[in-house]
Amino acid sequence: MRTTGAMTLLALTASSAAVSDILGRRFSWSECVLQAWFMVRVSLLPTILVAIPFGVIVSVQVGGVAQQIGAASFSGAVNGIGVLRQGAPLVTSLMIAGAVGSAMCSDLGARTVREEVDAMRVMGIDPVRRLVAPRLVAAVAVALLLNVVVAVTAIGTGYALNVGGGDVSSGTYLGSFVSFAAPSDLLLAEVKAAIFGFIATIVAAHKGLGATGGPRGVAEAVNQAVVLSFILLALVNVGLTQAYVLLVPQRIA
Repeated sequence: MRTTGAMTLLALTASSAAVSDILGRRFSWSECVLQAWFMVRVSLLPTILVAIPFGVIVSVQVGGVAQQIGAASFSGAVNGIGVLRQGAPLVTSLMIAGAVGSAMCSDLGARTVREEVDAMRVMGIDPVRRLVAPRLVAAVAVALLLNVVVAVTAIGTGYALNVGGGDVSSGTYLGSFVSFAAPSDLLLAEVKAAIFGFIATIVAAHKGLGATGGPRGVAEAVNQAVVLSFILLALVNVGLTQAYVLLVPQRIA
């Protein structure tokens, strides 16, 4: 209860600080761009390396079942929609929480145990406004980018395996994907990615700013941040998916 309340308060404070600074032209865009570039460097290559085997696994499993029931022509739709609605946001959430979140938590935790955050408060500088808000905006932007990278990589991998393996023709694969996929699927994936980036940042910032006990405390904070992020992201993903299925009419080819 205490952790939930503290993270909720931090989320509201950081969000309001980011919005007010952007509208008031006081936002630290240099810090935001610097953090975004750092997040891209630590997460882009691992994201691509995870997206490729993910696309292979989905294509092999879906392609095998489709061949058995005589529905190979629908493999493009199943692969594409599965990646857009679930695969890409999930892989993005894992990368944001595992790579970006852990790096962010360790950075803020190190600043906290070295009493840099306390020094900022003594000088009248709000650490949430100065440290968390730029990282929050950067993480949401990077999550949107990584989601597109994962979707393109995984769908491209599935296309190469199914069409290159001779299981289905290129026109049939793309035709089934276009028939069943909708722009709302991509919109859902981007909304999920933005929310996942927001949650992972808040959890990492909360654990980092609350780190105590020197390097050991920072390591424990990073471990707690990653585990808690994975749990929250999984729960939020289920809720968003169920809401989308109930509220958005599903297309029928």
